[in-house]
Amino acid sequence: METATRPFTYDTLKVGTKLVSKGRTITEADHGLFMLVSGDWEPIHCDEEYAKTTPLGRRVVHGTYGITLALGSLQAGLLKSSDPLIAALGIKEWNYKAPLFIGDTVHVEIEIVNKRLTSKGDRYIVERLIRLINQHGAVVQEGRAESMWQKTNEAN
Repeated sequence: METATRPFTYDTLKVGTKLVSKGRTITEADHGLFMLVSGDWEPIHCDEEYAKTTPLGRRVVHGTYGITLALGSLQAGLLKSSDPLIAALGIKEWNYKAPLFIGDTVHVEIEIVNKRLTSKGDRYIVERLIRLINQHGAVVQEGRAESMWQKTNEAN
């Protein structure tokens, strides 16, 4: 698997390409900021004493924060394109496989599973399988996402 890519174009991006990001440790500050932004103050996330009484025995990081990491900062360093990004088209089949905790170090593994030109041929859509993996090698989240890029002439 590759750990970084050169800027891709439609013609150079290959289905089956696998990329791996660097790791990132989830901090107490990350967790607190996400609770502030999301407004989700459920006791499982913010009350240590309550969380001790649950089957997991400690506070759990929001699953949606995992999506934010997987599709944001961790993936951003991998998907470098020579073509302009037009839009994120959606997330599908996203599954939470295991909990995220403060102190976990996670990275993403991305596999390009499909690419296709739009009907006009001036844009293309890339579908990728994304796995968020913790420091123990466990897949904690996974799903598929699609984005659209403007197809430009590689000679430019």
